[in-house]
Amino acid sequence: MKSIEILLVEDNEGDILLTTEALKSCKLDSKLKVVNDGEEALEFIYKNGKYSHVSTPDIILLDVNLPKKNGHEVLQKIKSNVLYKHIPIIMLTTSSSSVDIKKAYANYVNCYITKPVEPEDFIDAVSEIESFWLNLVELP
Repeated sequence: MKSIEILLVEDNEGDILLTTEALKSCKLDSKLKVVNDGEEALEFIYKNGKYSHVSTPDIILLDVNLPKKNGHEVLQKIKSNVLYKHIPIIMLTTSSSSVDIKKAYANYVNCYITKPVEPEDFIDAVSEIESFWLNLVELP
């Protein structure tokens, strides 16, 4: 099995740490890259500037509430691009707003998960994401 490239688009340092720990605990061969705002996420995906030599991620974990460009804007840009729309995008966010959920699915998010509040539950959720998307699902 090849190494899986995961892009985490998250501005909360605590959530970055928890996600990193959860991915390490799964012991799968994954490489996590982190960007902290929506504009940087698009630069990464489109390989602009300092990201000109990065690999295209196999999966994206995307927060809704981001600086510069929010997660909905990032999602819409990626899913409207023929070169990148195949990348599974998982909204992993604190927002449980029905407006955010509907908007995300209208823009072709692959799934929407509200972040659990408790650290142990958060780690379990990320572990389940990784187990499903990297063990069960066939990625393009």
